[in-house]
Order: sequence, then structure tokens, then C-alpha cells
Amino acid sequence: MPWFESDTFTFIVLPILIFFSRICDVSVGTIRIIAVSRGHRLRAAILGFFEVLIWIIVISRIMQNLNNVWCYVAYAGGFATGNYVGLFIEQKLALGQLIIRIITRKEATELITEMNRRGLGVTSIEAKGSTGPVHLLYSVVQRSDLDEVLSLIQEFNPRAFYSIEDVRLVQEGIFRTRRPPFGHFLGRRKAK
Repeated sequence: MPWFESDTFTFIVLPILIFFSRICDVSVGTIRIIAVSRGHRLRAAILGFFEVLIWIIVISRIMQNLNNVWCYVAYAGGFATGNYVGLFIEQKLALGQLIIRIITRKEATELITEMNRRGLGVTSIEAKGSTGPVHLLYSVVQRSDLDEVLSLIQEFNPRAFYSIEDVRLVQEGIFRTRRPPFGHFLGRRKAK
């Protein structure tokens, strides 16, 4: 009898392989969804190919072992863990750009100066809010820079109102020049 038909393989090794395969395909699926949301059709298609290829291999092994409850547990556990791992990877890669809108009643010159000094572009507009004059600041930043910008807001104007949204596409502007890992494949655009 070949080793892959043994009880050890069927009840221990196979469920472990299914578990880790599901982690891989669900994590790839998370990155694929990000590529789709950014409009990167080719990248999404390539990632989708590998996601489904892994899934088909895993599901075919489960279908060959329908009497093995550990395969079901491994499949479900791998799916749950894959969601967690996929989101963790996405957070670490910090893919894409964000627009930060800051509304402050306080003078914003120091905040603007510090953001510019750090290579972050800012557009400032004086406006009138419901409580009087305000300053509107707009900045498009890499997701990897978000914590830095939020700490600057807290340092220079902790009572400022701000909102953050994903940006699908950016052209022109002032951006830092560093490139994150996998940035080219996942759609980061190089500043000109």
C-alpha cells in the first residue's frame, strides 16, 4: 500500500495539508479582492487562477475522503484562519492610497508645514463651518503612512475632525518615493 493511502496520511497529514492549503487560497482571495476593488483586472485574474486551483485540489481530496471528518474540520479551520491571515497580510502590505480630510477650527499652518517636511502633500482651503471659520486639509497618502499622519494630527490639533477613505486611482501629486514589497504587482503607482 502506498504511503498516501495509509491511515497516518488520511487522518493526520491530509487534514494538515487541507488546513494550510485553505489558509493559502483564502489569503490569496483577500489580496485578489483588493486588486478587483482597485480595478486591476489582470492581477485579479492571475490571483483568482491560483486561488481556484488550490481550492479545486483541496475539494477533490475532500471528496475522495468523505468519511474523514477531520478533512471537514481542517477545511473550515483553514477558511477561518485564512480570513485572519489574509487580513493580517493586507494590513502589513498596507496596499493602496487613502484620502484624509481634516477639518479644524485651529490654524493649521504648523500641521501643513510638518506634513510637507515629511514629504506628504497637503491641500488647504479656508471655509465656513456651522460654528464659524474652519480650515479644510486634504491629503492623499499611502496606507502605510496613515499612522504617521494620525499621530501628526494628534500632535498639532487633537480636536480636529478627520475622515479617511480609500482611493481607487491617483495621478500626479506629491508622494513619497519609497516602494513597498509586492507594490508593483498589487497596483501601487509610482509617483512621477
